[in-house]
Amino acid sequence: MPPFTVLHVCMGNICRSPMAERLLALAVRERLARREVDPDRADELLHSHSAGTGGWHAGEEMNPPASRQVTSRGGSVAGFAARKLRSDHIDAADLVLTATADQQEYVVALRPDAASRTFVLGEFGRLLAGVDAAALPAAEATPDAVYARGVALVEAAHAARLGTTSLPTDDLDDPWGRGDQCFSRIADEIEESVHPLAAVLLP
Repeated sequence: MPPFTVLHVCMGNICRSPMAERLLALAVRERLARREVDPDRADELLHSHSAGTGGWHAGEEMNPPASRQVTSRGGSVAGFAARKLRSDHIDAADLVLTATADQQEYVVALRPDAASRTFVLGEFGRLLAGVDAAALPAAEATPDAVYARGVALVEAAHAARLGTTSLPTDDLDDPWGRGDQCFSRIADEIEESVHPLAAVLLP
């Protein structure tokens, strides 16, 4: 049931998955603005959140270089606190996007029934390009319409990947401890998947 819920997963939940969480939320706000719909309604339509496979940083803010990438692109880091992934986070998600294939395996080991809606972020971005958006439910800026379109999109992406394998290049490198240039590259790679996702949900 609405809102369409996307869970982003990485290792410590202070670098890659928080950037993905907030950059997807920003992309949805930007799509709403293009439709001349109040961007503050974004939370009614899509819930983007994140967690880490490890709990070492639970309660911490986003890593400063990650935070800088989000804010420099127009996003918000307000209210973020790292947390460890729990099975109920997975159960409540309509789409799970992991930073790496290892983390995808971790999610599916924890919740095998989530396999069809769990993807490596880069893999999902690749699969999106092959989905026939015209075959999805009608696009409207309402909670029910975005939810229906999102669920159908995940089903189509899963069908498209059957018989294929994810590629090493689908993984997001871990930028922890590295400089702003590395974080900028990772944020660019995240946007290469979350922007098309937002565009399909709200064309």
